[in-house]
Amino acid sequence: MASKFGLAGGIPERRVRPVWDAIDSRQFKNALKLSTALLAKNPNSPYAMALKALILERMGKPDEALSVCLSAKELLYKNDSILMDDLTLSTLQIVFQRLDHLDLATSCYEYACGKFPTNLELMMGLFNCYVREYSFTAIKMYKLVGEERFLLWAVCSIQLQVFCGNGGEKLLLLAEGLLKKHVASHSLHEPEALIVYLSVLEQQAKYGDALEILSGKLGSLLMIEVDRLRIQGRLLARAGDYTAAASIFQKILELSHDDWECFLHYLGCLLEDDSNWVNGALNDPIAPPKFMDCKLSHLPDEMFDCRISDASAFMQKLQADTSDNSIRCPYLANLEVERRKHLYGKGDDDKLMEALMQYFFRFGHLACFTTDVEVFVEILTPDKKTEFLEKLMKSSDSPSPVLAKALGQSITLLKVQQLISKMYKLSESELEGSACQMVETYCKNLPLSKDLDPQESMHGEELLSMVCNVLVQLFWRTRHIGYFVEAIMVLEFGLTIRRYVSQYKILLLHLYSHMGALSLAYEWYKSLDVKNILMETVSHHILPQMLVSPLWADLNNLLKDYLKFMDDHFRESADLTFLAYRHRNYSKVIEFVQFKERLQHSNQYLMARVEAPILQLKQNADNIEEEERVLESLKYGIHFIELSNEIGSKSLTFNEDLPSRPWWTPTSEKNYLLGPFEGISYCPREDMTKDREANIRRVIERKSLLPRMVYLSIQSASALLKENIEVNGSISGPKISSDLKFLLERYAKLLGFSFSDAIEVVVGVSGGQKPSLTIAPDLIDWLNFAVFFNAWNLSSHEIAQPDGNGHGHRPGTWHIVDSLLEMCVLEKVRSMDPQICSPCVDLPILVQLVTEPLAWHVLVLQSSVRSSLPSGKKKKKGGSDQPNTPLSHAIRDSIQSVCGTVEHVTKWLREQINKPEDENLETILSFLHKKGQNEGGPGQVFKILETSVSSINETQLGERISQAVKSWSPVDVARKIVTGKCTVASKFLKICESKLKSLHAMKQQIAQL
Repeated sequence: MASKFGLAGGIPERRVRPVWDAIDSRQFKNALKLSTALLAKNPNSPYAMALKALILERMGKPDEALSVCLSAKELLYKNDSILMDDLTLSTLQIVFQRLDHLDLATSCYEYACGKFPTNLELMMGLFNCYVREYSFTAIKMYKLVGEERFLLWAVCSIQLQVFCGNGGEKLLLLAEGLLKKHVASHSLHEPEALIVYLSVLEQQAKYGDALEILSGKLGSLLMIEVDRLRIQGRLLARAGDYTAAASIFQKILELSHDDWECFLHYLGCLLEDDSNWVNGALNDPIAPPKFMDCKLSHLPDEMFDCRISDASAFMQKLQADTSDNSIRCPYLANLEVERRKHLYGKGDDDKLMEALMQYFFRFGHLACFTTDVEVFVEILTPDKKTEFLEKLMKSSDSPSPVLAKALGQSITLLKVQQLISKMYKLSESELEGSACQMVETYCKNLPLSKDLDPQESMHGEELLSMVCNVLVQLFWRTRHIGYFVEAIMVLEFGLTIRRYVSQYKILLLHLYSHMGALSLAYEWYKSLDVKNILMETVSHHILPQMLVSPLWADLNNLLKDYLKFMDDHFRESADLTFLAYRHRNYSKVIEFVQFKERLQHSNQYLMARVEAPILQLKQNADNIEEEERVLESLKYGIHFIELSNEIGSKSLTFNEDLPSRPWWTPTSEKNYLLGPFEGISYCPREDMTKDREANIRRVIERKSLLPRMVYLSIQSASALLKENIEVNGSISGPKISSDLKFLLERYAKLLGFSFSDAIEVVVGVSGGQKPSLTIAPDLIDWLNFAVFFNAWNLSSHEIAQPDGNGHGHRPGTWHIVDSLLEMCVLEKVRSMDPQICSPCVDLPILVQLVTEPLAWHVLVLQSSVRSSLPSGKKKKKGGSDQPNTPLSHAIRDSIQSVCGTVEHVTKWLREQINKPEDENLETILSFLHKKGQNEGGPGQVFKILETSVSSINETQLGERISQAVKSWSPVDVARKIVTGKCTVASKFLKICESKLKSLHAMKQQIAQL
C-alpha cells in the first residue's frame, strides 16, 4: 500500500510495513502495539490514526475505533499542511464503512476533492463512496482526463439511477449524448463499452439505432459471433422484425445445437409471439423469465402450419447433423413444437406421446428427464397420461444392457408415475409394494458405486428419497407412526453409506422437525454447511421451526450468523460494485445493485430483524431489570414501530429455494401432514408469492409492535401504583396509556377486528360465552392482545369492568388473562400424544404460549409487584402500597394462577423426560418388527434393509460401502430420536423452571407486604 516515493500516508513505508504484516497475519494485539508506537512517533499523522482505528475495529472495539477515526478526520480538516492522500482516506473509509458511518467517509472525500479538484485518485475514492447515487463525479473525472472508462462509469451510474426510478428519459438522453460525442471523437475500444451503449439505446426502445451500431464498425468489438448474434436477434425481435430475428436465432442454433433458450426465441419469432420480449426481464439474472410461457398465435391457419413445419424440418436437420448423444435440445424441440400445436388447437396426442417416447428412449436414463418433460405431459388428458405411462412400463420390459442406464430408466419410470399423480391412486398395499421394490433396486445396484469417490453421487441415490416420499404418504393416509419412523430409518441408512447427500439431509430435517426432535433436525441442518448466500436460500428449511422452539442458544446463533452475513453484504456491496467498475465489467455493476436491493427486501431478512430482538426479550423475561436493559438497547421498541409503519408499502422478495422442500411442505407456512389426507403425492410448484407476501407482511407488522408494547405494558403496570411517572424523561402516565391503546388498536386491526370487538372476543372466550376455536387460528396473537389489554386497562380510565366492577383498580382483566392462559395451555398439554415417536404438532404452540403471552404477563406482574414494594420514600397518598386492596388480591391470584399453569407444563415435561430409555427404544422399534409374514403395514421396507445388512458381499460392494452398511444400527437411530426429543423437552423444562422461580420469588415478595 506504499506510494510511489516509498511513503505510506506521509510515513516511510519501512515503518508502516510491520503493522500491515501483523494485520495480514491477524495478530491484532501485536499490530495494536506497533501502531501505538507508530502514532507516538507521528502524533499528527491521520494515516497512523486510521491504521490504529482499523486494528481496533478488527479487535471488536467499535467505539474506540470510531473515536480514533473522528480524531483523524478532525485533524485532516484543521491542518492544511497535512498530507491528504487516497491511502489515508481509503483506510478511514474502510473503518467508517464497517462501523456503518459511510456518510463520514463520504464527507472526508468531498472535503479532499474540494481542496484538490484535479486529483484523480481522490475523485475515484469519492466515486466509490457515491456508487449508485450520483454520476457527476465520474463525469468530472471524464472531463478531466477524457478516458473511456470514466465515461462508462458515468453512463452506468446514470443507468442505475434510472433503474431505481430517478430521472428516466432525460437522464438516458444525457447518457446517449455523452456516448455519441465520445464515439465521434475517440470511438470505443472495449466490448463492454459497446454493450453499455447498446443497452442505453435499448432502454429508450431505439432498436433501429442499436442495430445500426451493432452492424457497423463497433460491432467488431464483440469477438464471439454467437454473442453478437444473440444481441442482434433480441434487438430485431423487440423491434418487431420477427422474420429477420428468426433467421438470426436459426444461425445461432446451427452454431450451438444445444441452446434451448435460443430455440424458444427462434420458435417464438417464427410464430410472432412477443411474450419473451415485452416484459423487459430478459436481463434480470435474479428472477429470469419463464420462457416456456407463450401467447396463443394470431397467425392464419396456413401460415401457422407452414411455420411450424419449417421449425420441425429445421430440428430434424439439427438432429441429423448432431453426432453428440448428450445434446438434448433438438429432441426436446420436437416436444415444444407439438405443445405449440396443442395450444393453437391443432394438437395430436398420439404424436406428442410418440415424441415423448422417443425422448425417453434416448434420454430416459437421465435424472433430468422428468423435469424436462413435465410441461409437455401436463397437456395430455388423464386417459392419455395413463396410456403414456403404460407405454413406458411396457418399454421397461426390455431394459438397456448397460446396468447404470437401465437403473436410470427404472427411476424415471417411477418419477413419471408420481408426476401424473398415479401414485396416490394406488392402494396402501400397492404403495408398500412400490416402496419395497425401490429399496430392493437400490440395494441390488449398490455394487455399481463401489469404485466411486465418497463425494460422487451414487447410482440410484434418488430411490431412497422416493421411498421416503411414499412412506410419508402412507403415514398421511393411515396416521400409523410406523411409516414415519421407517422413512427416517431409510434416510439414515442412505446417509450411513454416503454422508454427502443433501436431499436426504433436508428430508430428515423436516421429518425430525415434524416429530418434535428439533435438536436432531438442527444438527442435520448444520451438516449442510450453509454459508454465504445459501443462508438466504436454504435457511427456510429450519428457521421457522427454530423460531417457535425452546432451543434459544441455537436459534440465537442461527439468527446472528444470518444477520451478520446480510449486514456484511450490504456494507461490502458498494466495494463489489466499485470493483466491477474498476474491472470494467459494467453488466455486473447493475447486477450487484439489483441483487443488493433484492436482499434488502427479503421477507426472511425483515423477519429475522424482528425476531432477533424478540428472542432477547424472551431470554430475559424472567428478570425485569435485565428486560429493561434489553428494551433500552432496543430504543424501547421505537425503531420497530417505524419498521411496522414502513412494511405496508414495501414489496417483499422471496429468495428461498422452494423446489428443494419435501412435497408435504411446499412452503414454510404449509404442511399437508397437519390436515386430513387429500390425495397429493406430487405438488406442482404453484406461484403462491402474492398470498405469502400479504400474510408475511401482516406477521412482520404484528411482531414489530411487540417490543414497544412490552415496554409500555411494563411502564403501565408501574404507573398504576405511582402518583406520577416520567418514562425515558418524556412520557408520563397518561401518555403511556394513550400510546399503548393506539398500538392495541393497530394490533386488533391486524387480527381483523376493531378494538372494542377484539375485547369482546377475549372476554367471551375467557368466560366460555364464545368457543376457543374463535381465536385458534391466531392463538398467540390473541393472547398477546389480552395480556397487553390488561396492562393498558390497569392505568386507563376508559372501560368499565367486564366482571361488573365499576371502579377500583380493575382486577377483572387479570382474571381474563389468567383464565385464557390456563385454558389454552392445559388444552395443548392434554392434546399431546404421550408416545415418544408421535409427532409433536402442538408442542411449538405450547412453547410459544409459555415464552410469549405468558412471559409478557409475568413481566407485567413483576412490574406491579416491584411498584407495590416499599421504596423507602414517603408513602403516596391514597395508600397504594396497602396489601389488601382489590388490586393486590388480583395480583396474588394471578401469580397463583400462572404458577399453577406453568407447573402443569413442567409436570408433563418431566414425565416425558423421565421415561426409561429402554422402554422408549422398544416402543419405536416395535413399529418396525412384524409378527406375521403376510401382514401389511409398516416394517416391510425396514425388513429389506435388515436383510441387506445381514447378507453383505464385501467383494461386490467394496470395502468402503460394506463397512458403512455394517455400521448402520436401527437401535442407534431410535436412540437418536429419543435423545433428540428429550433434548427439546429438557430445554423447555429449563425455561419453565426459570419462570416458576421468578413466580415463587414474587409470591414471597407480595407475602411480605
